[in-house]
Amino acid sequence: MSPAPVRFTVERADAEPGAGLLRAFLAEIDDLYGPPDGPWPSASADEMSAPGGAFLVGRIDGDPIACGGVKTIRVPEPDGDGGPVAIAEIKRMYVAPAARGRGVARALLAMLESEARALGHRRVRLDTGPRQPDALHLYRSAGYVEIDDYNGNVRAAHWLEKRLTAAD
Repeated sequence: MSPAPVRFTVERADAEPGAGLLRAFLAEIDDLYGPPDGPWPSASADEMSAPGGAFLVGRIDGDPIACGGVKTIRVPEPDGDGGPVAIAEIKRMYVAPAARGRGVARALLAMLESEARALGHRRVRLDTGPRQPDALHLYRSAGYVEIDDYNGNVRAAHWLEKRLTAAD
């Protein structure tokens, strides 16, 4: 028997069940890394809401098991000739431990990329820390490539970017 499908809905990050999933995410990050040594890049509920973002909650059989957000950030033009350009950044991707190993994170990443595309973005960035090898493997296998630090995240060791196409 195949696992039940994950259903994703756009919701507010500061309302349940998304807020509870984010608390679990933050607790897990604190367990992995301890308190941050400096500022942590923002990912507020407003940033991950329309018109410049989205926050997704994933459910299996109605139970919330995953979340993640996308927000718009401004970065220097790649060729350095123009002013800043708007691109997407994926934030706070989390899958509850009981739902891991079933393709939920890959499905969530694809849905977040879809949301970024719907917002009009053609590039998306994210970061991950040194104690999250499964996340790094997921991102690399999904076509993300390493770039320089773009956000000063003190807990990150890898900064990645992917160019989105209509076929992704």
